[in-house]
Amino acid sequence: MLKTAGIHHITAFVNDAQQNVDFHAGVLGLRLVKKTINFDAPEVYHLYFGNESGSPGTIITFFPQEQARTGVIGGGQVSITVYAIPKGSMEFWVSRLDAFGIGHETTSRFGETFLKFHDPSGLQIELVEREEGTPSRWSFNGVPVEHAIKGFGGAMLSSVSSANTMIVLEKVLGLQRAGEEDGLVRFRGFGDIGQIIDVNAADASWGNPGAGTVHHIAWRAKDYEEHEQWRELLAEAGFHPTPVIDRQYFNAIYFREPGGILFEIATDPPGFARDEAEGELGTHLMLPEWYEPQRELIEQVLPKIEVREVEGN
Repeated sequence: MLKTAGIHHITAFVNDAQQNVDFHAGVLGLRLVKKTINFDAPEVYHLYFGNESGSPGTIITFFPQEQARTGVIGGGQVSITVYAIPKGSMEFWVSRLDAFGIGHETTSRFGETFLKFHDPSGLQIELVEREEGTPSRWSFNGVPVEHAIKGFGGAMLSSVSSANTMIVLEKVLGLQRAGEEDGLVRFRGFGDIGQIIDVNAADASWGNPGAGTVHHIAWRAKDYEEHEQWRELLAEAGFHPTPVIDRQYFNAIYFREPGGILFEIATDPPGFARDEAEGELGTHLMLPEWYEPQRELIEQVLPKIEVREVEGN
């Protein structure tokens, strides 16, 4: 049976592009590893943030669009994006959120403590201390490497058909059921990052897409051969996956699971250094070759953004 290690990336809708960069790079200390466009809507950025190299399991990506309608978090979505921080780092992050005037609360589930807050567009985020996961080597704007976000701790899924979503997680994606508590069921992948998924046990009401909501969650395939095997498996199971799509930094297939959430399977290779040196990741607007003839027009349409240090209160 095929099994995914866990999350490859999560992609969300947000509003202002510079605000997005200021928060996720300036406040959370993630690295902007790729500045490109939505291949299906080239007038919109596609921004990728992660650890120093954008390793699978660390990548949050965004489609920022000014004056986008505000979404409603609910069924058919990833409701909470969870980041893993090193053990002993929670106090640092509480103080940092306070310094930037970001409201937060502490919650707990399955014996773990989570620091919960929202990004400027309303995306729900949590931080949790975990031993697992390779420490990040990226330090920016006052976030030292010893407290830097490692990558994903996991995610909470909100399903409108929970029993069927859980069947997909366990029987199709190969995640292991790890426990149930207070209306949530926990699943675990075999990886050491992005591997813990919580799902509502009772069906949720539908959410609405828009700024502050997750568009899709992508699961890891270790290589191109396994990726093709995933597509065959999904087709045989009746999920009608898309053809393999070249996203430049990974290959992708998509399918909608029964609980309404858009799932993707993405390859670990080739990664973000395929068209930029690692030391220059995120510093240039990178376009696929079929959009290069339109570069001048695209650059005129896209808002100017920069990775910059931002100050707290």
